[in-house]
Amino acid sequence: MRLAVLAAAIVLSAAGGALAQGGDGPSRTFSARDLFGLQQAGDPQVRPDGGAIAYVRAANDIMTDRARRSIWLADSNTGAQTPLVVDDNTNLAPRWSPDGSRLAYVSAGPNGAQIYVRWIASGRSARVANLEQAPNDIAWSPDGKTLAFTMLTLDEGRSLVPPIKRPEGAKWAEPLKVIDKITYRADGEGFLKPGYRHLFIVSADGGQPRQITFGKFDDAGPIEFTRDGKAVLFATNRADNWERDPQESEIYAVDIATGGLTRLTNRVGPDAGATVSPDGSRIAYVGYDDARRRGYENVRLYVMDRDGKNVRALTADLDRSVSAPQWAPDGKSLYVSYDDQGVVHLARISLDGKRQVLFSGLGGGGLDRPYTGGQFSVGKGGLVAFTDANPERPSDLAIWRGGKTQRLTDLNADLLAGKQMARVEALPVVSSYDKKPIGAWIAYPPGFDPSKKYPLILEIHGGPFSAYGPSFATDIQLYAAAGYIVVYSNPRGSTSYGEAFANEIDRNYPSHDYDDLMSVVDAAIAKGVVDDKRLYVTGGSGGGALTAWIVGKTDRFRAAATQKPVINWTSQMLTTDAYTFMASYWFGKMPWEDPQGYWARSPLSLVGNVKTPTLVVVGENDDRTPPSEADQYFAALQLRGVPTALVRVPGASHGGIAARPSQSASKAGAILAWFERHR
Repeated sequence: MRLAVLAAAIVLSAAGGALAQGGDGPSRTFSARDLFGLQQAGDPQVRPDGGAIAYVRAANDIMTDRARRSIWLADSNTGAQTPLVVDDNTNLAPRWSPDGSRLAYVSAGPNGAQIYVRWIASGRSARVANLEQAPNDIAWSPDGKTLAFTMLTLDEGRSLVPPIKRPEGAKWAEPLKVIDKITYRADGEGFLKPGYRHLFIVSADGGQPRQITFGKFDDAGPIEFTRDGKAVLFATNRADNWERDPQESEIYAVDIATGGLTRLTNRVGPDAGATVSPDGSRIAYVGYDDARRRGYENVRLYVMDRDGKNVRALTADLDRSVSAPQWAPDGKSLYVSYDDQGVVHLARISLDGKRQVLFSGLGGGGLDRPYTGGQFSVGKGGLVAFTDANPERPSDLAIWRGGKTQRLTDLNADLLAGKQMARVEALPVVSSYDKKPIGAWIAYPPGFDPSKKYPLILEIHGGPFSAYGPSFATDIQLYAAAGYIVVYSNPRGSTSYGEAFANEIDRNYPSHDYDDLMSVVDAAIAKGVVDDKRLYVTGGSGGGALTAWIVGKTDRFRAAATQKPVINWTSQMLTTDAYTFMASYWFGKMPWEDPQGYWARSPLSLVGNVKTPTLVVVGENDDRTPPSEADQYFAALQLRGVPTALVRVPGASHGGIAARPSQSASKAGAILAWFERHR
């Protein structure tokens, strides 16, 4: 069933709320059409002097049904906004030159992505090279004369099939696709171009790019020049079996003049994100020991000398993962972000490991569901620019300075003015399984009346090693606007609660996360405002797998919607783009070595118990949980006579199922229509 067909069946909820505007005036609640007007801030970059911040503004375009990205400048003192690069292209990754006079960025248009440099004083931009493939990971040299970046170098390899000469004018079928690389496709990209990603440099004034790393390996960013400008730091795995070991990487330095490589880290586990101290004597990076090959490990902050010696962990006592290390201008500490119980903190870590949380509330990223996220940048005087989170609006640009935070933008003020948004608050939950506290939130419909009882939707996150938090989410707002109370949570296996909590599902998923989720529903019912005869459940990816697991374990839900689910772990493992990782880290054995273990954790094993009407939703270009998983479940439910429908989202990948506003709105609408059908 196509999205639009089912979504068109939406009716008004008996509890109040609607998805469409009424005829008497503008809607006072958040509606499907509002998705086209949303904007959010991302990738803030503080100018070196701290006086301004360049950031990417993403604005949904109703005519193209896509987010249009442009680069803006915000004055850090006044908040005044200036458009820097605003055109029909997608403009990304603004990066300041060391003196702040120029801004490098990537502009992607119909003819591909290219690197440009903008001279701020003149307001003029120039393309620095004619690149054959899309660039990534831009970095400036300390003297501002050179740019480094990563780019795919094509390598077709030897042909398996000798070419047949085609007669002139003949119309033949497309040639065979012969695949022999271990990693040959990726969600959101489809079949990968054959080749390897390497480092290049080019003059910041324009010129011919020069490749500086080589070999049949992939070299990854973020990248950064050493302070003397003679080398570039990057991450790679150069072992013979590197393609079969997706979690392994080491930090290397490549000499720009000679191409010589120096390996700076050496352990089992990923090391990446190298950044050089202001005086050039130290390198900070993130990683973890992976000897146990568990489902989850905390990512820790490390510092070593410039030559790779004297490695020490600065966050060994922090039972959380840190990310995006950035040096303070004085070189005496580093800034990092980390999730704690679903809330993102920005902290300063001194070189002796002392930690100070400066503020909380970073957020931003995907719009459809309330995942944790956020980005930040540090400038002169300790100014921090960041994207902040709020359950009632997408991310805006904000700053922290002198112990105070200040929001510089209000990108959705006009769109959301006068609208009643869902109120979100923490929901205390204790698991029925072992009395562990479970982080959870509850969203109330606009115009909520505590004397009434409302239908409830349980929304489950994917990952499974990830976390929800108090952030804006269009799905939550649309469900609430249709008259539902919505609960979402971080059951065991979620990140931001420590390694032990996350690894309770290591080689044991799904398991007692089911009990945690049922406890969340029970806690919402205990508030006295939920109609316990009108319960509904949905979730995506890992949340889709848990949704299918839940309806195989209980009949308490009126209807369910499993989105992009895993249904059969054996077929999932052998058709996903992440097969080299999942088998090793989530099961520890191959499907043919432990078929019963794979089956015991597959929702398909419980399908004989299912009575709940269940909608199945998947993107047609999903390479992470392929459509064949959804097809299996739909077919099994049909064979059993369980009410079901299959929604396939045209052209959508796993990560991009809600990327286009029309599809995001229609997907939420289809789920609501299914629930309304089974009221």
